[in-house]
Amino acid sequence: MPSKASLSFKPSRFNVQATTSEGWLLLWNTYSGSMNAFRPEQHDAVRDLISQKTTASDASKIARYLAERGFLVPAAADELRRVQMAFGSDIHRTDRLEFILLASEDCNFRCTYCYEDFRRGTMQPDVREGIKNLVRSRLGSLRELSVSWFGGEPLYGMDAIDDLGPFFAEVAAEAGLRYDTHMTTNGYLLTEEVADKLLAWKINDFQITLDGLPDDHDRHRGGRDGSGTFQVIFDNLCTLAARNDHFTVVIRVNFDQQNAPGLERFLLMLEERFAHDDRFILAFHAVGQWGGANDANLAVCGTDESYAVRKKLTAAARKLGLHVTGGWRPGLGAGEEVCYAARPYNFIVGAHGDLMKCTIDLDKADHNMVGKIRPDGTLDLDTDKMALWTEPAFERDTGCQGCHMLAACQGVHCPKIRIDSGERPCPGIRRTAKQEMVAFFEASRPAVAGSDGPQAAAVAELVP
Repeated sequence: MPSKASLSFKPSRFNVQATTSEGWLLLWNTYSGSMNAFRPEQHDAVRDLISQKTTASDASKIARYLAERGFLVPAAADELRRVQMAFGSDIHRTDRLEFILLASEDCNFRCTYCYEDFRRGTMQPDVREGIKNLVRSRLGSLRELSVSWFGGEPLYGMDAIDDLGPFFAEVAAEAGLRYDTHMTTNGYLLTEEVADKLLAWKINDFQITLDGLPDDHDRHRGGRDGSGTFQVIFDNLCTLAARNDHFTVVIRVNFDQQNAPGLERFLLMLEERFAHDDRFILAFHAVGQWGGANDANLAVCGTDESYAVRKKLTAAARKLGLHVTGGWRPGLGAGEEVCYAARPYNFIVGAHGDLMKCTIDLDKADHNMVGKIRPDGTLDLDTDKMALWTEPAFERDTGCQGCHMLAACQGVHCPKIRIDSGERPCPGIRRTAKQEMVAFFEASRPAVAGSDGPQAAAVAELVP
């Protein structure tokens, strides 16, 4: 066995590199999640090492550092096997359980781009009992519990939340579980009284949508009776902001060709109430044709147009002191771009006890209906349907196997795409990574006073 002193390295196949206009070299490794920024004077030396123009061994301080960060790997390493191990380690977990609960499959809104059909109301009591019994039966091995409230509109099914919310919080506390919760709500029913309950039950992470200026929002997201909804949601958000509680609200902004022109004015409205409050975070998403009856009438943006709009809005929001999420970020490593539906411990539970995998397909696609939960907590699962969603698809896709994004997405960024069309479901970041790395770096550090001045950045820097 070679001694440590003679250990040699090769570049990782999962490196992504970009260069800024000032000559900084940015490196991101999609397996380790590391991102480093190297000063212009370090650029050539580092690039030679990661392109194998220079032999790398741990006798070199720079090579040793690059190896610690995952940009260089031992010469004998098989990185495809590493991904196989990472996928297998996660997919075979028995200590984690994830629920996406449809507290109500009905909704008080009728959004123009919605793909749901609102056939069922509040989750039935026997289904709620089945969920409780399932959790109780797993307490001996369970270490992590994740609960996401979805719909329809989950707050339309407050009876289910009143029942299950305190149960999850109490069981997690008593059993010492790592417990995380999330709620996707339109925010219309999120009154101060409701917020009191949710926060007491540790439901403190929300996604709430505002689609721009009031008229634009109301055109996208009207009530089921045709009424406007913007002002009630905005007032509820302002009431939340006045609280001292710890919570997070992602304000999702869906844009298309119609509302995009007014979104910079909309950001000024948000600045007045939410700037510099890190509990409120913006996320910009292009409207898609998601399978709804109105898809043909949607003024959707193309791929390049969507990226340009999102980039422009992100820069404008940050300039106003608003926090923004989405796109590339440091720490994006192995498995971080894998869809929840690909994990066998994640289940959507419908109001009548149906078990599903994809929140877009729901009960509209037979292959998405993977089973049923019984009142005693038993899961009746269709093995073949479960296997369809959770297979290691990259193992039979040579294109995935040769891709630098494989570690992060593992070939299952969106199993639905592969199931529906047979096409490879590549994450958008595969195409935009270099631009987004540069944009993140430039937004994360102050202007440099001089080439010899102090450098402050949100990414790690190598100082030989």
